Amino acid sequence: MRTQNAPENTTPRSWAGRLATRTALVLGVAVATAATVVAPAQAAGYERGPDPTESSIEALRGSFDTDTEDVSSFVSGFGGGTIYYPTDTSQGTFGGVVVAPGYTASSSTMSWLGHRLASQGFVIFTIDTNTRYDQPNSRGRQIEAALDYLVEDSDVTDTVDPDRLAVMGHSMGGGGTLAAADDRPELKAAIPLTPWHTQKNWSSVDVPTMIIGAENDSIASTRSHSIPFYESLNGSVDKAYVELAGASHFAPNTNNTPIARNSIAWLKLFVDEDERYEQFLCPAPSTGWFSDYSDYRDTCPYGS
Repeated sequence: MRTQNAPENTTPRSWAGRLATRTALVLGVAVATAATVVAPAQAAGYERGPDPTESSIEALRGSFDTDTEDVSSFVSGFGGGTIYYPTDTSQGTFGGVVVAPGYTASSSTMSWLGHRLASQGFVIFTIDTNTRYDQPNSRGRQIEAALDYLVEDSDVTDTVDPDRLAVMGHSMGGGGTLAAADDRPELKAAIPLTPWHTQKNWSSVDVPTMIIGAENDSIASTRSHSIPFYESLNGSVDKAYVELAGASHFAPNTNNTPIARNSIAWLKLFVDEDERYEQFLCPAPSTGWFSDYSDYRDTCPYGS
């Protein structure tokens, strides 16, 4: 190609010269093209599994096959339990979540969360406490001991990312969840389920926290437990309050899709830093008649 009004080059060119020039041009284009071809962009955070949908997040099982590992009650610091984990680590390691039961209850009351959450891409450890009568702060310390066991001594340590851990618990286990989150600000998420605790102010908690209460809870009423807990969390913390319509204190003890749905979204967003799941939290769902929720409060958008 010539620039307009530029003098034409009248120097004779040989066939070999023209071929060399053409070859150089082709090679130059190839090199330039190769230079612009880059590896696919890495997913933000630690995305695991396919793009989520309403049906996938509410399903009884996610995309990962799972297995279990029993932990003896003779382990130090807590009462043993069961680890549920994905069997395929080709996408990388997974965040770990310890789940504690409520007063007088065993890990079996939380077992429904095991495969359901693990199959979404988490290592779930439902634990027993040293005694069934342990108070919330004791349960919090036992949750922490179970976290340490999970990443240091369990048979699935190679499956767990020790830098992406979260805590959950029901009733006094929910109070223990708040206590553990208060003690370990490095945790990525906390989900107290119909929590009970005599301490009402949790303003020192720096962990993203979703509190799930029950409208008809007569043991840990939302007015004296879940709502004050939520409102006491400081304003710099990402937080949400989910109140299950018509539910009792024991709603977390049986398979519950609203609990699973919100827990999965919260864990995915904050443990996996997977922004694909914020759509299930923001904007907030409707409340009232024909809704699963009687109250819902949040700090959407998260991370802002």
